[in-house]
Amino acid sequence: MSDQLNLLKIRRSVREFKDQVIPKEKLKEIIDAARFAPTARNVQPWEFVVITNKERINQLAGLGPNAKFLSGSAACIAVFSTETNYFLEDGSAATCNILLAATALGIGSCWIAGDRKPYAQQAASLLNAPQGLKLISLIALGYPKDENVFKTATKRNLDELLHWEKF
Repeated sequence: MSDQLNLLKIRRSVREFKDQVIPKEKLKEIIDAARFAPTARNVQPWEFVVITNKERINQLAGLGPNAKFLSGSAACIAVFSTETNYFLEDGSAATCNILLAATALGIGSCWIAGDRKPYAQQAASLLNAPQGLKLISLIALGYPKDENVFKTATKRNLDELLHWEKF
């Protein structure tokens, strides 16, 4: 199996992180990968905010019950998109690239939902997002406490979910 396909299989949602700073160059590399995500009509509607300030991360962690673990992360990336016909698809593709790039660099990540959550506007305000941008995701980043986290997961058997031509 190629390294690229293996990367898809070992990516995990990580919610417990070491107290270790992620170098700025690695964060830039992750965002660089995000900007190469597929986008409808090559609109590239995304904007990325990298947050490393612990006070601001803690404020974001306090916005919703599913975001509490964010307080233990070394960084958070907020993915925003202008409101286009395909903003959610484009922003989600960029988010996936972030998750995969982080894994490739040995950095754990976890996608915290955005646009449809009640805290989306609060997060946007906290990050001074311009009007008209939609929050797609908040992504927790950090070096995993469990160094064995990047192993192939137990997933449904391929034969259970693959259908040819029709169900």
